[in-house]
Amino acid sequence: MYSIGDKIVYPMHGAGVIDRIEEKTILGEDRQYYVLQVSSNDMKVMIPVDKCEEVGIRNIIEEEEVDGVMKVLSGPSTEMSDNWNRRNRENMEHLRTGDIKEVAGVVRNLLRVEREKPLSTGEKKLLTNARQILTSELVLVLGRAESDVQDMIEQAV
Repeated sequence: MYSIGDKIVYPMHGAGVIDRIEEKTILGEDRQYYVLQVSSNDMKVMIPVDKCEEVGIRNIIEEEEVDGVMKVLSGPSTEMSDNWNRRNRENMEHLRTGDIKEVAGVVRNLLRVEREKPLSTGEKKLLTNARQILTSELVLVLGRAESDVQDMIEQAV
């Protein structure tokens, strides 16, 4: 169980700090919820305490692991399908894992494609989301400003 003040990652939403733990009755069922303040925007997310493992909640990475993330960003692109639908589905699967290195791989690949040709509207949205997820965790890990972390990501790619 997590505590107030813990820094955690919620796959597909990003990293944040547990602001409080609340008990709510929803659809006649009493449950405890973590209220997560996502670091990269003013969004608050309620996560059922008993569903954390199921949805992939995890602690943020340690600072020593940031070098590995940077290596993924600066490393070679992975092969992506030419079919937009399949490529989008594969990228979404990577994001759903909640693994920061998988998210970094999506950011790297889409940024490099974007530098060569315009992304479709769907891929632009996916890149924005992946970048936000990656940035939110690195901001908490490094204690740096969001703009500094975004610059760091851009330079690494």
